[in-house]
Amino acid sequence: MKLPFFTVGHSDRSLEAFIGLLNDADVALLADVRKMPRSRTNPQFNEATLPVALAPFDIAYEHVAALGGLRGPSRAVPDDVNGFWTNDSFHRYADYALSAAFRAGLDHLVEQGHRRRCAVMCAEAVWWRCHRRIVADYLIARGETVFHIIGPNHIEPARLTPGAAVQPDGTIVYPRTDTSVDADADIEAPDAGSRRTE
Repeated sequence: MKLPFFTVGHSDRSLEAFIGLLNDADVALLADVRKMPRSRTNPQFNEATLPVALAPFDIAYEHVAALGGLRGPSRAVPDDVNGFWTNDSFHRYADYALSAAFRAGLDHLVEQGHRRRCAVMCAEAVWWRCHRRIVADYLIARGETVFHIIGPNHIEPARLTPGAAVQPDGTIVYPRTDTSVDADADIEAPDAGSRRTE
């Protein structure tokens, strides 16, 4: 039986609260997909100190730079290929996800996640405002089970983003549709399928 993947955002949580979320999901590996694995406002999540804090809880840490966000514009991908994303950050990341570098990072993540329960971490508290939603799409497209950790006793099953079109080679494109998404809009996560764990 394959292990599930999780996504989580550290936000401004205390280290104790964050580790509690990981423990509740039995996470054994934290895969950091921030482009810059540090935070001025929340230094408890800096790469220099976070692995030390996780070690007593038997949680390993790895910065997976190839999956980091904050990507620049792509000259290789036509604008309409991922026109579903009207937010530049998401659009650029979807373009980057078509690259060999992203694929290599995803391959590595999947390999590690098959060995131990893995949570994909970024800074943003909610998954629908973070590039980890696109990472989750790629995991789902590969047949993996993914859950979003929202808060204490609150985990939601991840679903493929509406508008995502999985290609025969495993890449995903997001063509412009009537339901194109601006991730900066004041939206809420869908409630359908969410569950609270006891």
